[in-house]
Amino acid sequence: MRTAPVIELQAADLTPDGEIFCPNPKADMKLWNTHPRVFLKLSATGHAKCPYCGTEYHVQPDQALAHVHAHAHH
Repeated sequence: MRTAPVIELQAADLTPDGEIFCPNPKADMKLWNTHPRVFLKLSATGHAKCPYCGTEYHVQPDQALAHVHAHAHH
């Protein structure tokens, strides 16, 4: 059985709402032959796991919080 990858992200990779989508080019995925696109919220914990493929996305907690809080006040 293949182990799902763990993808390390920078705060700049997240949407203004603190999300990332999967499948994602950063995970070296071919977008045309994978599961439907799903948005995963990382802003609260700094990590999320895709319910379709199991890929885990991690961002440095201090970066994630700074990125999301900067947009939350606008």
